[in-house]
Amino acid sequence: MTDASSNYFDRVAHQWDEISAGYFGPAVRETAIAKAYLRPEMIAADIGAGTGFMAAGLAPLVARVHLVDGSAAMLDTARQNLAAYRNVEYHLADGSRLPFADESLDAVFANMYLHHTSDPLAAIHEMVRVLRPGGRLIITDMDEHPYPWLKEEMADVWQGFNRDQMREWYRQAGLVNIVVDCTGQNCCAISDHPDLRGAEESSASISVFVASATRRRPVRDAVRDNYAALARSGSNCCGSSSLIENASCCAPAKMDTSEITFVVEYSQEELSEAPAEAAEFTLGCGNPLALAGLQAGETVLDIGSGGGLDAFLAARKVGPGGWVIGVDMTPSMLDRARAAAERSGISNVEFRQGYAEALPVESNAVDVILSNCVINLSEDKGQVFREAYRVLRPGGRLEVSDVVAAAALPASLQENTAEWAECVSGALPEAEYLDLLAQAGFTKITVRRSASLGRAGGVSVYSALVAAYKPI
Repeated sequence: MTDASSNYFDRVAHQWDEISAGYFGPAVRETAIAKAYLRPEMIAADIGAGTGFMAAGLAPLVARVHLVDGSAAMLDTARQNLAAYRNVEYHLADGSRLPFADESLDAVFANMYLHHTSDPLAAIHEMVRVLRPGGRLIITDMDEHPYPWLKEEMADVWQGFNRDQMREWYRQAGLVNIVVDCTGQNCCAISDHPDLRGAEESSASISVFVASATRRRPVRDAVRDNYAALARSGSNCCGSSSLIENASCCAPAKMDTSEITFVVEYSQEELSEAPAEAAEFTLGCGNPLALAGLQAGETVLDIGSGGGLDAFLAARKVGPGGWVIGVDMTPSMLDRARAAAERSGISNVEFRQGYAEALPVESNAVDVILSNCVINLSEDKGQVFREAYRVLRPGGRLEVSDVVAAAALPASLQENTAEWAECVSGALPEAEYLDLLAQAGFTKITVRRSASLGRAGGVSVYSALVAAYKPI
């Protein structure tokens, strides 16, 4: 924070609660907290906390809140406002040098702080430094605005921010699953400057955004190694007898106090249409083709095609005039799928090596995207959806079966890479999953649950069949 900002807040600390009530209200705080998916064992920090507006909402929800501000007077008022809470610690410090160890916090909040910093990207990097892998950064601030008088009167450095710029700064700081959206509230102010004439010049109403994201957690190599081992051994999560509709997919996966039963909802008729080695080797959690309504002649992409079952079923539905592309990151999986296609004489399907976050497919090239219990394995699901949007033709559709959760999973589960490979620990809260789809540009998003379900770390986990469209 600049000296001008610090001096300003020292002057107005005793009346800041009254002043700020005209700029933002509880809706901003509620939206920010909702995007954080907090758990009671978490440790959070409120940077540029002022008199404790954000911390007052956090303290009842987490184990500890660290309140940081560069103004001693603002901190004194915050101590009075938050006297009822025993889990709040106060730090007189500049946001450019946060008084926390690397990777020590679960969530960091910054409300109306960033526009007071001289270098917003550096401030974001510093907040990310103290986040543990998988931890969340939540910034609420003003959209870019044309009111220089507001900047001067409030000792601001920036006249708000462009949302695309926020997304780019988040990416540069190593954050993933980025959502920048409205809070539903405007920041309103009226100038007392005598040279400004009329309501249009002297009043401002500026929308407030919320920018949320998580610190990257490297899991790709562990997931790839796990699936490579399955492909080489020929072992299957499920035996062939469990592939029929509504049958349980092997024994429940047990993780700590977790029990998840996966169900792949293919009929015997569908399975009989696929190569036997593909029908007997599936790692899915539903049947994304069930509602896809594939038509003859369409081009279909299967993200995470594995042994090829969904790709082969899709190839039959689109017919000889259609084409199916399977993409998988595991060479041994691709070898299995290619061998099955050759032995069965299926000529309208191909398999390419690549990652869901960087699809080896041209833009605007496919009509339908399928994926079965794969996107949850990616640490950056937002990037997966952006890539899916890129390769779809206008009017194209996404049909996926994937694992999501009712709330955030415990950090102990999220940190275990072996459990990521079990298609559970990477499950996002359903609301966040859908936010990322919308952020990528998809519309007409619908969800229904499939039969795969259970609990992990006390949280409900289930498979969702999600459909979405790329607008024309």
